[in-house]
Amino acid sequence: MSSREHFEAVLAESPYAQLLGVQIHEDAGGVYFALPFQPHNIGNDQLPALHGGVIGGFLETAALLHLLWLRESEELPRTVDFSVDYLRSGKAETLYARCSVTKQGKRVANVLMTAWQDDPARPVAVARAHFLLSAR
Repeated sequence: MSSREHFEAVLAESPYAQLLGVQIHEDAGGVYFALPFQPHNIGNDQLPALHGGVIGGFLETAALLHLLWLRESEELPRTVDFSVDYLRSGKAETLYARCSVTKQGKRVANVLMTAWQDDPARPVAVARAHFLLSAR
């Protein structure tokens, strides 16, 4: 099974990722994630704007998948802590995310996540998280 097929299978087994509509893509910069617009992801109908919980959940899911991708692991990391900064409203359009591992040890990894829509230089949100890689 290729890496791509493996991650499609992981996404298919995650009801939350399916509900959100998370997609995984590759380009010259590596792996990145997309959250295509869906009306049920709107939190403020007046703007309309994506729900903050959807943005945060998307970023956490992207980080978990990113760690699986990098580590070529079957074991899903566990979230130790997660912090998100909302920088602007997420419009009713596709949201993208890239992740970078700032530190990875044998048991814990620190990941930075950035979400944007039109321009990666104008993020909608940024997040930081620590993940437990194994219980051993």
